Amino acid sequence: MTATSTTVDLKNRLERARQTAGAAGIDALLITPSQDLRYLVGYDAKALERLTCLALPVSGGGPVLVVPRLERGAAEASGVEQLDVEIVTWEETEDPYALVAKLLPSGVRRIGLDNHMWAEKVLGFAAALPGVTQALANEVLTELRMRKSPFEVAALREAGAAIDRVHARVPDWLKVGRTEREVGADIAAAILEEGHVQVDFTIVGSGPNSASPHHEVSDRVIQRGEPVVVDIGGTTAAGYCSDSTRTYVMGSAPAAFVEYYEVLRQAQIAACEHVRPGVSAESVDAAARSVIASAGFGDQFIHRTGHGIGMESHEDPYIVAGNTLPLEPGMAFSVEPGIYFAGEHGARIEDILVVTESGGERVNLRPRELTVLDG
Repeated sequence: MTATSTTVDLKNRLERARQTAGAAGIDALLITPSQDLRYLVGYDAKALERLTCLALPVSGGGPVLVVPRLERGAAEASGVEQLDVEIVTWEETEDPYALVAKLLPSGVRRIGLDNHMWAEKVLGFAAALPGVTQALANEVLTELRMRKSPFEVAALREAGAAIDRVHARVPDWLKVGRTEREVGADIAAAILEEGHVQVDFTIVGSGPNSASPHHEVSDRVIQRGEPVVVDIGGTTAAGYCSDSTRTYVMGSAPAAFVEYYEVLRQAQIAACEHVRPGVSAESVDAAARSVIASAGFGDQFIHRTGHGIGMESHEDPYIVAGNTLPLEPGMAFSVEPGIYFAGEHGARIEDILVVTESGGERVNLRPRELTVLDG
């Protein structure tokens, strides 16, 4: 089980998933190794060619975790049986899809499959359950996962503080004459040192690479007078993700860059201050975008303002035009506007926010002013 979730909390998740599935017209959820499985029962199972699957019927039976016999020990060690989840094993010569079908209550007509299920497993269930309609479990689980419990908010605070500690150390490694890859390696080591168990990504984009939002690292040598975008994140032992971006400059930056960076900072602050219950996800995007567009840089803001975060670094809700979802307490997402001039330079500022009863709480607290390094 995760360090932030009690047995009671996980049992509540299972019951809420059952109720939400029933309301959505789904008779059973089938969840294979994924963050959905970990969210529901605390089992961080390996994704293998052999089938592991949580079967959660809405009625007519309790939850069952079907696992290969050789994985039973890992399943038991996860503590799922404390949640009143029965473990059923299958042998190498058995058909696990037929076994799951047999364990489901009679009368099942519509099943929800986790969104990350491998295609071969989707087809395996289709063959084992002829005439049963398949739907995405996301229809159910998104409603649960994007509203974080107090345990989860605490875990996101811990993850945010951990990645802030890494950003505080970036000036030790970000030097003129070093390559992006060398700096990225130091950052990756620090992500683990500062409280994560997994490095999810290290973006170190210098000079023209700072204008590529998803650039990671290269052998390009960092030079004086250019900006460097550092966007980094990892996963903690509790299973929750961090994600934060700061932009640094090596000595004196071009005047045009300094001008638009200040616009970007004001846009990011405006979006953060706009966050509160009841406003729409798209209105947070608009709060950032309007500042940037009014300053004449609208065409250089080329992506959405943010994405939800929790047990995955990208999940619902997405902070983008067209998403009219009203924000609610417990929702967590990034606010990360950027301005990019392809082939020249760019900048991004990113914090994770959690919606509170009265506003938004930043879990990343590093300064948002442009950080100038001597190099």
